[in-house]
Amino acid sequence: MTSNAGLPGALDYLIVGHVTEDQTPEGPVLGGTAAYAGLTACALGMRTQMVTSSGPELDLNPLSDLSVFSLPAADSTVFENTYEAGHRHQIVHSSALPISAADIPESLRSAGIIHLAPVAQEVDPLIVDTQTYSFLGITPQGWMRTRDESGRVESCIWSDETSLLQSAEATVLSLEDVGGDESIIASMASRSRVLAVTEGANGARVYWRGQRRDFEAVPVVEIDSTGSGDIFAACFFIRLHQTRDPWEAARFANQLAAVSVIRAGLASVPTSKEIKTALVQ
Repeated sequence: MTSNAGLPGALDYLIVGHVTEDQTPEGPVLGGTAAYAGLTACALGMRTQMVTSSGPELDLNPLSDLSVFSLPAADSTVFENTYEAGHRHQIVHSSALPISAADIPESLRSAGIIHLAPVAQEVDPLIVDTQTYSFLGITPQGWMRTRDESGRVESCIWSDETSLLQSAEATVLSLEDVGGDESIIASMASRSRVLAVTEGANGARVYWRGQRRDFEAVPVVEIDSTGSGDIFAACFFIRLHQTRDPWEAARFANQLAAVSVIRAGLASVPTSKEIKTALVQ
């Protein structure tokens, strides 16, 4: 792995992962970490490219602010989310194509930041071996879950975690991703350069060089928390890449993730005013 810092025309932010169709009571909406984080990177001024896969029925027009390379598939990745006693249950009804190193066009193999963002085991971790970049960020939730024969999502062991945790400049996941198991968090923190754990309305925590710091969420009236963790991740990676200060990156990301929940869907992506406010505080 080599750095592309300073290369002319290089991308600022490359994100790899499935966009999804999320089934909601109001009808299907575009979602997925790649969508939320990719649009957030654009809002932060990054030259952003997405590599994804989707079926012909999925409308990608809401992603017009960024460049999208999509592997054509027969079906898109479709999630159905239901909530019971505050816990989310997911069913995957269909999946688009897996994404391997061979699927990344040669012209897209260098970026300042590469963000691997699987949602359903679709991203091959070996992609990083064919990329040139100065910062690797991972949101591993899609490697930490599988599904049974009915499509119901279940937790699973992430087989490649040690290699990627040690390689990545930063890893972001939610407490929900590990089922609230603090022993998993402790183990991952011990093997990560920087580990950020989002906790919804309780804010976030960051582990770095044997230290832990907690960041309280900004109090707001929540409308829709979907995508807030993805927005946190993109803000965290970009600010960390800029400052090399995980505490500052967490403060910045935590503030923008908190205000994102006052809007629904992709409209939760930070506004220019919100970004300016977060930068000066």
